[in-house]
Formats: sequence, structure tokens, C-alpha cells
Amino acid sequence: MLTALVTGGTSGLGAAFARSLARKGFNLILVARNEDRLREVADELAGEHCIHVEIMAADLSDREHVERVAQRLADTTRPVDLLVNNAGFSVGTPFLTDDFSPHDVGVDVMCRTVAVLSGAAGRSMTERGTGWIVNIASIAGCVTMGEYSAIKAYVTSMTESLAVELHGTGVRATAVLPGWVRTEFHSRAGIAGSSIPNFMWLDADSVADEALADVARGKVLSIPTLRYKAVYTTLHHLPRPAVRWISRQVSGARKREKKA
Repeated sequence: MLTALVTGGTSGLGAAFARSLARKGFNLILVARNEDRLREVADELAGEHCIHVEIMAADLSDREHVERVAQRLADTTRPVDLLVNNAGFSVGTPFLTDDFSPHDVGVDVMCRTVAVLSGAAGRSMTERGTGWIVNIASIAGCVTMGEYSAIKAYVTSMTESLAVELHGTGVRATAVLPGWVRTEFHSRAGIAGSSIPNFMWLDADSVADEALADVARGKVLSIPTLRYKAVYTTLHHLPRPAVRWISRQVSGARKREKKA
């Protein structure tokens, strides 16, 4: 049986990837901060799908914890066949803030950790000549809406660069760029989402299933649903001033939503 490691695998899109992989018969390694929640999710998945689920309680803003996860990915006696770098959160703090710590944590968790774990997995997988690395980016990386957009643009570019580096090794790298997904991600960030039309919201399980189908096809960029493929194509062909104008409009709607 194949084994997949999923960061942020107890909630939101990470949990959806864990469920989808479990349905496909993968054994799982779930990484998250809350050990009690990890045990609860692990018991549910193991019982329902008759698979083995290992848990690792780790804070991915802590470099020692990240190194522990990297060592697990490098363990040749218990190989990991598929990595999903999903752990993340919204960084709503402006660049001009006095307290820059939210930016530091965001970059550590969603840039540095993604690169470190991708590298650890890539080295181990290359030795075996097979494996998949899946990094969760976002359509937000195509616009200009603060630190989160900048981080997700990095994840997309880093994954494409990794795919180039891995060419010919048998190991594949895929960046997944979902749009608005119905999870607790937005409520945690204080975003109600009422300004977003219903048809733009995606189901987390459907996103995970479509993304993993793209991974199996060897796609480097996975953009779930035709509507967001159209959004992605449009944003990449618009003049940059137009993209910045759109970003201002969406950012303004978010600010009004938070005040309401």
C-alpha cells in the first residue's frame, strides 16, 4: 500500500485530501498542531477505510518541528509516496503594520516549510525513482491582495521550479490553485464570504478529488473546475493595472464585510 503525508490534515482542504487519499487506499500520516484532534480524525479514517493512520503533532512555524517532519519524509525504511503540503492560514495583516510577526509566521509556515518538506520528500523519492509532491497554492496568488497572495504566488513558482528540477527522475510536483472553498479557513480569518457569489464557492472534497486526478495525470498546475480555469486564464492575460484594480475592489468588499 502507498503512504501519503498531509500537513494540516485534520480540517478544511487538508482533511478533504486525507479523505480522498483514504478512499483510494493510501495509508496516511497526518500532521497538525492539535494532538487530540489528530487522534480523533485518525481513528475515524482508519476505522472507515481500514487503513493505517500515523499522526505527528507539529507546529510548522517551529523549525525543530519542521525538521522532525522532514526526517520522517526522508526515512527510507518507511517511505512516503505522496506529500501534500497543505497547512496554512490567511495573513490579513497589512504590510505597513508595526507588528510584522504575522508575516514572519506566514512565510515560515507557507513558504519555508513547503520548500523544506518538498526538498526532503524530493530527495527521498528521487532515490526510489517515484513519488508525488502536491503543494496547495491558490488562485489568490494570481492577484495582489497582500501577504497571502504573495505567499501563494511563491508556492506556485517554487513548485513549477521543483518540477523542472525533478524532470526525468520519476517524481512529479504539482501546485494546486483552488478558488474559494467552503471550509472554516475563511471564518477563522474573519471573512464571512457574503460578498462572494454562491457559484464561486467550491466543495472541498470535490477540489481534492479533482486535484488528485490531475496529479495522477502528471499536471504541474492543477486548477479545479472550469470556472476557475477561466478565472486563471483571464487574470494571466489581463494587463497588470487591471489585475490591481480587481484586487482593490475585492479587498474593499472584504473590509466592508468585516465591518458589517
